[in-house]
This record gives sequence, C-alpha cells and structure tokens, in this order.
Amino acid sequence: MSNENISIDATTRITKTKSELNKLRKDGLVPAILYGDIKKNINLSIKKTELDHFLKTTNFKSKVIKLKLEGEEHEVLPRDIEFDIITNQPIHVDFQKLSANTKVIVWIPVKFLNEEICPGLKMGGVLNIVRRKVELNCPAEKIPSELIVDLGQKEIGESIHISNIKLPEGVFPTIKDRDFTIATVAAPTVVKEPETTDSADTKTTEASGEDVKSDDAKTGESEKAGEGKKENTDKK
Repeated sequence: MSNENISIDATTRITKTKSELNKLRKDGLVPAILYGDIKKNINLSIKKTELDHFLKTTNFKSKVIKLKLEGEEHEVLPRDIEFDIITNQPIHVDFQKLSANTKVIVWIPVKFLNEEICPGLKMGGVLNIVRRKVELNCPAEKIPSELIVDLGQKEIGESIHISNIKLPEGVFPTIKDRDFTIATVAAPTVVKEPETTDSADTKTTEASGEDVKSDDAKTGESEKAGEGKKENTDKK
C-alpha cells in the first residue's frame, strides 16, 4: 500500500438496539461494521479516543488501515463515518475489507509545493485553488496519500490541470471527459492606492493657513474699528 501503516484495535460486539449502542458510546466506544471481502459482515466497536486521533491527523477516509480483530489483521478502508448532528462526535464507522484485486473510489487531497519560490506569486500573482481534493479510481494497493503540485516554475496566467499531476500506475480520475483544472496562478487584482501621508499633510497645512489668514483678517478689522471710534472721539 502507498499509505503509511496505520493500525486500529477493534472488538466484536453483539449490541444492536439503540439503547445498547448508546451505552456503548457512553463507555467510550464507537460502533462500527466490517464488510467487503468477507463471508459475513461483522459488527465491531473501536475506542473513540483512537478514532479521534486518526480523524484529526490523517485524511482518514483515504487511508488503508490494519484493523486488528481477535488476533487477526484485516486491511480495510473507512468508507463512511456518521457524526452526531448536535455534538459532531463520531457515532458509527463503516470499514470495507480489501483484497489485492479490490478497486476503490477515494478522494485524495492536493498538496502545493514551492509557493515561496513561484515566479508568478513573487510578482504579485494569486494562487486560485479550484480543487483541494480529487476523486480517483484506484487499486487498493496503490492509493496515493496525496497529489503533489509543484509551483516552482509557474508564471502568472498558468494553470495546473490533472494531466500535469503524475498518478501511480492504474490510478485514474473519475472525471474522464476533460482535463480539468486543479489551480491557476492568477494576475493580481488592481487596488486603488490610498492617499499618501505627504498629501494629507499638505491639505492639513493649507487648511491651517486659511485659518491663520482668517484670524489675521479679523484682527485687522478690529484695529480699523478702533481707529474709527478714536476719530469720532477727536471730533467731539
């Protein structure tokens, strides 16, 4: 398998009713089921703390896991996880047992490398991500952990399509009718620059000058008024 080894312990369970399953959850366990390349589906329970760890640290639904059950190991793929609508805590997991010939459809995350040296981004371009995950049809033993996009030589206006990403042999995108876009390095958006501090200072100075001039004018008017009164006094 292309994924790093991940294992999780499980135990069989006979609980089926709603009250029995709720009690199981209160005891820190999550009900699960194993189906696929086995004669009969198996009801399981796994530790919630262990499940929480994988949900936080991995792309859980595209990871092949070694499920340890009663002394045996089964290679499985998580196919569905049910969450409580109020608490958003996991309350049930479906595992599919895999074989060498099993093919699965999975969503794989896209990882972008060398953004810091991308010519287009260094010139002010913007990375417009169209797809953060891609749906692939894979043999179980060749599921990639991630899809790599190297931005090291991408210029403004360039696009990255699915054909630009190297996929393992036998792995294909489920969309087959077009070479769909993963991301583009778009031109920067032109933004009107704010007025500079110098301009603002100039306007402030001009306004202050008007105020000073106005005060001088008032002073002159007062002096003229005083002289007028003095002349009238002399005539008397």
